[in-house]
Amino acid sequence: MLKTSKRALICAVLAAVAGEAGAGQPPDWLIDPSSFKARVEIARDRGQVELNNGLIRRVIRLSPNAATVALDNLVTGESLARGVKPEAIVEIDGKRFEVGGLKGQPNYAFLRPEWIQRLRADPAAFRLTGFELGKIQERMSWKQTRHHSPDAKWPPPGVALRLDFTGPDNAKGGDAIGVRVSVHYELYDGLPCYSKWITVSNATDKTVRLDRFSSESLAVVERASEVDELSEGRTPPNIHVETDMSFGGMMASGANRRSFRWLPDPDFHSQVNYEKKTPCLLDIGPDLGPAQDLPAGGVFESFRAWVLPFDSTDRERGGLAVRRMYRVIAPWATENPIMMHLVSSKGEAVTNAINQCAAVGFEMLILSFGSGFDMESEKPATLEKAKSFSAYARSKGIEIGSYSLLASRSVGGGNDVVMPPGEKPVFGNSPCLQSRWGTNYFRRLYAFHRESGFTLLEHDGSYPGDPCASESHPGHHGLADSRWAQWSEIDGFYRWCRAQGVYLNVPDHYFLSGSTKTGMGYREVNWSLPREQQVIHTRQNIYDGTWQKLPSMGWMFVPLTEYQGGGGAATIEPLDQHLDHYARMIESNLGLGVQACYRGPRLYDTDRARSMVKAKVDWFKAHRDILESDLVHGRRADARDLDWMLHVNPSLKEKGLLVVFNPLDQPVTKTLRVNLYYTGLRESARVRHQGQAPKRVGLNRDYSIDVPVQAAGQSMDWFVIE
Repeated sequence: MLKTSKRALICAVLAAVAGEAGAGQPPDWLIDPSSFKARVEIARDRGQVELNNGLIRRVIRLSPNAATVALDNLVTGESLARGVKPEAIVEIDGKRFEVGGLKGQPNYAFLRPEWIQRLRADPAAFRLTGFELGKIQERMSWKQTRHHSPDAKWPPPGVALRLDFTGPDNAKGGDAIGVRVSVHYELYDGLPCYSKWITVSNATDKTVRLDRFSSESLAVVERASEVDELSEGRTPPNIHVETDMSFGGMMASGANRRSFRWLPDPDFHSQVNYEKKTPCLLDIGPDLGPAQDLPAGGVFESFRAWVLPFDSTDRERGGLAVRRMYRVIAPWATENPIMMHLVSSKGEAVTNAINQCAAVGFEMLILSFGSGFDMESEKPATLEKAKSFSAYARSKGIEIGSYSLLASRSVGGGNDVVMPPGEKPVFGNSPCLQSRWGTNYFRRLYAFHRESGFTLLEHDGSYPGDPCASESHPGHHGLADSRWAQWSEIDGFYRWCRAQGVYLNVPDHYFLSGSTKTGMGYREVNWSLPREQQVIHTRQNIYDGTWQKLPSMGWMFVPLTEYQGGGGAATIEPLDQHLDHYARMIESNLGLGVQACYRGPRLYDTDRARSMVKAKVDWFKAHRDILESDLVHGRRADARDLDWMLHVNPSLKEKGLLVVFNPLDQPVTKTLRVNLYYTGLRESARVRHQGQAPKRVGLNRDYSIDVPVQAAGQSMDWFVIE
């Protein structure tokens, strides 16, 4: 019988698979997660508590204080934790306190079981006073008003644990006495990922300031032997980390740089790195602030973090794990409406666009940037215009919304961010969200969306993390609390939008705060290139952008009219005259499950163009669930040969959909070897070529099949796999 670690290796390196795991082996959680149920187990002597879902396990010792003594990857059999650290760290009124934790480990390269019994509590640390078990509660309301993944569940199923700590009796000056810190954990069914955050409660009779916090301090096994790197270590552990305090980037890696970091561990004296700078201590907390005042009876809640250990170094498998995480913890990101970007807000143009959307099956219309619509205006005529647009759109089954620019502009009047010396705003200019202008801006956005009937907001230049040293803005005291206060403002607004069913297009990584889509990875000036080049860029961007994004999480672009130059060679208008290119752009997006910004004054200009667009949309909707499922990367577009990708979902009847593009002018005949491992199929598959009668095909020992393709020049070919 194969061991679990070998089974994981088989899953990760599919080309080397020689056969399936033996009878009785647990299934691959990426194919069938149903048996991996999260649970909390309390030891009989109540000396420890264990969070376990069959994929990862966290063991927390409860005496003489609470401390994590094991974090295990149960898929690979690896121990991830090499040492004991506090469960959290807080700085209150300028004094640093550890929350829980145990002292006395002799070597931080590994943790022997017999050492655990000899570890002692630090009398200066917050001490455990109790704990509570429960189920996961929704962290925000999600009004489910449009099509989303059929597997989406909210809140996600799993278990929750809360550990309660009080300040040490020997705290100098009594600074921490009467302050309570609760450390919260969530573990999910079917996902090797946990969430963690803290709450701080002030039970004193005076105001205290929470200067800083770390909600996680985890001594993780190092990933690389970087002996001679005489600088900061370069290779952190093979673990994905992100938080809902993310901004300033379209990818998680860039957007989370201010909310967690991999640090050298000062306790790890036996590490091989000469300068002891191995990045193996996970520290989760803001790099500035929060510097929040808690009045008597006040409670502070930190942002949440999610930690996902990988069970492989395979890029596809790691990407599938991250994408599964988003489906579980941010299922609204699977909403994927087909959207037109209208470049006018004149009544006749809007009415015509709504009619055209309804005629061809589009689902949403945005009055785009450059349309002239200003939702910030408080003129009664603006609101009445919006109400009339939304009423007509509803009558046709179309949602409508508009665009607003937040950062990357200067508003003046003392309302812009005041950057620390030597620093500039991310976008060159930016207002402070906690200035008087910022307060009024969000007041207008709330009011507009309450009253207008608009259910879509494209929020451009979203808050990128700029601090502000002003001491005159009403919403923050100074530099130390400025980032926390501004992030809290926009985070609260996005959560409100999610509760109201407002769809959010945000060119930033705010998914865990309620956003639904950001850029797939395009460069705007590329849409001024000649049309034939744009087609290749489209598929390259989607191929590159879906390693860690679901198809529904990124938008692309189709310039129906000129966009930033390029003239007639770059645009599709008149649409009927460039119908073949228009069809290729729609196929390149919808065929990969991705929605584009179809930007222009209309979707069709002739009956022939209308029929083409409707046929493509009808095809997409007929296969929508599989097209919006995960993508397995085949061959990247390079304009030299066939490029292709495979949609997979083991829970559907259509378990796979292979999409192949021929970028050449001449037909291509080729046999593609396509691995079906992540479809869940094991012995054979029924393959339908463009809706024809199915053919039964046996799978090779590595789960692949050979697919003969005869693709006409400049065409898309597709195969449904059941």
